[in-house]
Amino acid sequence: MADKRINNAIRVAEVRLIDQNGEQVGIIAVSEALSRAQAEDLDLVEISPMAKPPVCKIMDYGKSKFEEEKRLKEARKKQKIVHLKEVKFRPKIDDHDFGFKVKNALKFLQRGDKVKVTVRFRGREMAHPELGFQVITKVKNFLVDQIVVQEEKKAAFEGRNIIMILAPSKKGVKKPSERNEKQNG
Repeated sequence: MADKRINNAIRVAEVRLIDQNGEQVGIIAVSEALSRAQAEDLDLVEISPMAKPPVCKIMDYGKSKFEEEKRLKEARKKQKIVHLKEVKFRPKIDDHDFGFKVKNALKFLQRGDKVKVTVRFRGREMAHPELGFQVITKVKNFLVDQIVVQEEKKAAFEGRNIIMILAPSKKGVKKPSERNEKQNG
């Protein structure tokens, strides 16, 4: 709304005028439109400059600008920023380290962040990619038992790493009864 021309900044001969009630007045000279706006103690605002002739409306420009800023501020408040967190594993990871890293991944998912699960290979470990895929599967199974997760990017090799991206589902955390059924069934 900041780039709109108002009042004397409108430099065309005639405009299509819309009054303060939203009704079309018709095509009239700019000077007449300006005098109508000033008579109502309002502004003449160019709404559609590319139209032939340009469309102008009689309104309180300051009030409409304030309301637009208020709407944008409210929209910024409501939006959620999703971060991508990375959790790195090795093909021969110890159980305790595995549990610690998976719990961190679970925390990130519960907060609403995406998680990039990476299994990094060094040297001769590249000869056994199945170990990396086993770790990835173990991570996914552990997280699926705890929280509803959707796989955004399937596990795949990228250089010396296997990468998978998980995102929390809109449904969120599973109820304890669902977890028990999954473990018992």
